[in-house]
This record gives sequence, C-alpha cells and structure tokens, in this order.
Amino acid sequence: MGKLDKPTLELLRNSPQPLTLVEIAQRLDKSEKAVYRTLKRLFEKGQIDSKGRKYSAT
Repeated sequence: MGKLDKPTLELLRNSPQPLTLVEIAQRLDKSEKAVYRTLKRLFEKGQIDSKGRKYSAT
C-alpha cells in the first residue's frame, strides 16, 4: 500500500460527492502525478470507483 492510499481513501469516503483528480490533489496538497498513481492502484484493487473523471470510494 502506498503512503497516499489511506489519506486518499479517507478523503473519498468522507466526500459527499465524487471528486476529480485535481480536487483530490489540491485537498491532499500533493502532485497530480502522485495522486494519479494512487488512484490507479486503488481502482485496480477495487477500492474506488470511477465515473468519467470523478472518483468515489466503493
């Protein structure tokens, strides 16, 4: 598990609506590239869902 996995999952679980990559990166104060890698890993593990370009916890 990457170091951004837990904060990203918590952010998505606590968000009332799906968030974009840019919104997640801004809220976590991390680069979009780092957040993208995290989202890809979490999506492949089935821990998050993606609808268009917005992400939410499963």
